[in-house]
Amino acid sequence: LMLLIAALVRAGDGGPALFKQPRIGRGGKSFRCWKFRTMACNADEALQHLLATDPAAAKEWAESQKLTRDPRITPVGAFLRRSSLDELPQLFNIIAGEMSFVGPRPIVAAERERYGEAFNHCFAVPPGLTGLWQISGRSDCSYATRISLDSQHASEWHLMLDAKILVKTVPAVLMQRGSR
Repeated sequence: LMLLIAALVRAGDGGPALFKQPRIGRGGKSFRCWKFRTMACNADEALQHLLATDPAAAKEWAESQKLTRDPRITPVGAFLRRSSLDELPQLFNIIAGEMSFVGPRPIVAAERERYGEAFNHCFAVPPGLTGLWQISGRSDCSYATRISLDSQHASEWHLMLDAKILVKTVPAVLMQRGSR
């Protein structure tokens, strides 16, 4: 499956199939988080241009770090995001011990300050491939709700909670709730 997805991503625009980005994980430690590339190769420049020229997009980005209509996303990338298949390479991060199956989503350094005092608590556990945020609506939730859910998971962590989250992830992904 991963080889097929990689071929589809590369066929779209000839760019690399995988995307790696520094993310913040357990204890504030940085690691390279792997994903299938879902955006155009010039995504950073396109984002800066969009935010500088579109006040509505800049406001949406400031509130959620996401865009409802993101012009950087490729057609194959849109499918991969809706289906969450873009996250499959994070299995390598799990094997390397940088991530877990369940936990807060790893964040980019620019997001750390949004967590404020909750950061150390939320990231006392390894980041996860899925978590409470994913089964509670993902992009449909505010960023403050995301932080609250990450904090709740860290406070209430036990094996049965992780099992429950894993089970609830399947219908959330299949029904594409909150995916953008």
